Amino acid sequence: MSRTAIVTGGGKRVGEALVRALIDDAWTVVAHVHRTDDAVPEGAVKSVADLAEADCAGRIFAAADGLPPVRLLVNNAARFAFDGFGNASAEEFDSHMKVNARAPMLLIDELARRHAGGEALAVNLLDSKLAAPNPDFLSYTLSKYALAGLTEVAARALAGQGIRVNAIAPALMLPSGEQDRANFAAVHELNPLRRGVEIGDVVAALRFLIDSASMTGQTLVLDGGQHFMNLKRDVQFLEGLNER
Repeated sequence: MSRTAIVTGGGKRVGEALVRALIDDAWTVVAHVHRTDDAVPEGAVKSVADLAEADCAGRIFAAADGLPPVRLLVNNAARFAFDGFGNASAEEFDSHMKVNARAPMLLIDELARRHAGGEALAVNLLDSKLAAPNPDFLSYTLSKYALAGLTEVAARALAGQGIRVNAIAPALMLPSGEQDRANFAAVHELNPLRRGVEIGDVVAALRFLIDSASMTGQTLVLDGGQHFMNLKRDVQFLEGLNER
């Protein structure tokens, strides 16, 4: 069956792994990147767009013109920068919202506008911290709440068109922001299962959602039970808690 997937942030980290997995599963894949010189996995079609720009959805979907129908959209790309109460930033709030919430909204809307029947799926990458929030990375966190709301609203609105909308909310998988590798190693397994979440877990979750034709409006939380711990800060600031 010929079908196309679009993955934002498809040139590195989790996005790159998702693109490679989808290519292995015989999808035609459009891998979105931010800059023209950003590389994408071999076999993918590259699309370049700034997700902070209002025309990003049209530019990304234009790369799928002439390809098989778009049946999968993965909103993976995200802005991640620190702010918090006491140094909250209007600029960071706006920047996070544009990339992490507005762009996915526009992309899902573009998927719906171009949808010509049959089934399709949009998957939004959230963050497991929404299950037990803390105030670190304030604008980022609020933007992910907005994306979670978009997941449910879009699922409700688009089910009649045969478009499912779900989300995956993983915990820490790779060093993020200014986190160094030593700190990452110390907190990666900070959860009741004592098992760090891996990129392969997200790949498996995406494949599960693709195959789960009756599932929409749902979020798969991949955190080893970390939300049971009700952590008061982001994990990178809690290194000592991982001691047995």
